[in-house]
Amino acid sequence: MGALGLIAPDALLSLMDFAPVAGLRRAEEDHTLAFLTASSMAALNMGVYYVLASLADWKAFFRWTVPFRLLTCAVFTFAVLGGRAPSGFFGVGLREGLGAVTTGAALRHERRRVIPAAAGATERTG
Repeated sequence: MGALGLIAPDALLSLMDFAPVAGLRRAEEDHTLAFLTASSMAALNMGVYYVLASLADWKAFFRWTVPFRLLTCAVFTFAVLGGRAPSGFFGVGLREGLGAVTTGAALRHERRRVIPAAAGATERTG
């Protein structure tokens, strides 16, 4: 999403159900593209952080993301329900919520798998 927003901002706007406006028709005080560039760059950076944390097997990073991605899901959902964002924006919140639940479930599954293995190693050495 971050790369798409940087390369083709109107495509990203359309994907989220925002009506794109041709660059030449934008009012001088319309900062939509500047905001979209900033948030797209942040999204791209976050994607890189996830890849680097994964390569480093940094589980704490992923544990921290779960509650904040759930918060993001709630904020984006309420933005749609409250009329601050079009219905297509709901998909952004849904992706965050599903990502949080999937990440949390994967961390829980891995922790349950590692704990019995560690207990078995302790019993053999004790």
